Amino acid sequence: MATDGYDIIGDIHGHADALQRLLRVMGYDERDGLFRHPERRIIFVGDFVDRGPNQIAALQIAKSMCDAGLALAVMGNHEFNALGWAEPDGNGSFLRPHTEKNARQHKEFLRQIEEGSTAYEQALEWFRTLPVWIDLPGLRVVHACWSETAQAKLSSHLDATNRFTPEGLHEASRRGSIAYSAAEVLLKGPELPLPDGRSFLDKDGHERREVRIRWWDRKALTFRDAALGMEGEEASLPELPIPTEYHYRKNKPVFFGHYWLQGTPALASDYAACLDFSVAKGGFLTAYRWSGEEKLSPGNLVWVNGS
Repeated sequence: MATDGYDIIGDIHGHADALQRLLRVMGYDERDGLFRHPERRIIFVGDFVDRGPNQIAALQIAKSMCDAGLALAVMGNHEFNALGWAEPDGNGSFLRPHTEKNARQHKEFLRQIEEGSTAYEQALEWFRTLPVWIDLPGLRVVHACWSETAQAKLSSHLDATNRFTPEGLHEASRRGSIAYSAAEVLLKGPELPLPDGRSFLDKDGHERREVRIRWWDRKALTFRDAALGMEGEEASLPELPIPTEYHYRKNKPVFFGHYWLQGTPALASDYAACLDFSVAKGGFLTAYRWSGEEKLSPGNLVWVNGS
C-alpha cells in the first residue's frame, strides 16, 4: 500500500472510544469493520492493554488494521508483561511472577478478556508478532527508548523482523541477563541510581531508588534536568552530571510512548516525540502526523480527550 505518511499513535491502554474518535479526527473512515485512510497508515507505539475500560475493542481495532496492512505496531512493556504472565518458566512458575503487585497491574486486562479464553489466546498470539522497534527510511518507532547499544545486545534474541524468538522471550525475562537489561531499556526506558541514596514513590505508590531520564533531551546533563516521573520532586535533585550514553543525537525523527506525560501535548524535541499523554489518567490520546519531514512540527500533533 502506497502512503503519503504515517500517523503515529501513543499508548491506548484500552481506551477504544478515544481511539475511534482520534482516528475519525484524522480522517479515517470505518468501513467493513476497519478504519481506513486513502493515503495514510497508522503506527502504534504499544501499550494497548491494562487500565482502560474497553480493552478487547481497542485490541480489535489495532489488530485488524495491522492484519489488513493499514497499520504497523511495536511492542509495549504491557504486551511484554502479558506474555511473561502467561508463559511458564519451566520451573513451576511463570516468566513474569504472579505476585500481588504484578497481578494488580494486569488485573483489568484479565478481567475483561477472561484468562484462558479464545480471545485471550488470540491476543497473546498477536503480541508475539510485535517487533520491539521499527526503523523505516524516514522515521523510527520504539516504545520507551531508542538505544542502538541495547538493540545490539538484544538482537541475537530477536528474529529478522525484530520480534522476540520463543527462546529470546525467556532470556529477556531472566533478571540479571544481558537480554533482560537491554529489553528494560527499550521497553521501559533507561534508569539511573538516584544520588545520595535517595528514593521516591512513583505514580503507583511503589518506592524507587532509580529514576528514568529524558534520554531524548540533549541538553539534560544533570539529574535535576534529566529526571522524570518523580511527581514534582525532580527539582530537589542535585545538579550532578549523568552519563550521556543514552542521549539520542541523531536527526532522524524518533517516536515513542511510555512516560505518562502531563498537560497539553507537546514535542519532546525537534527530532523526538513522546506520544503518551496519560489517556488512562484523564489525559489525552495523542498522535503525530508525519509526512516525511526531518525536523518535527508542533502543528502536526493531534489529540482527543481520554474521557
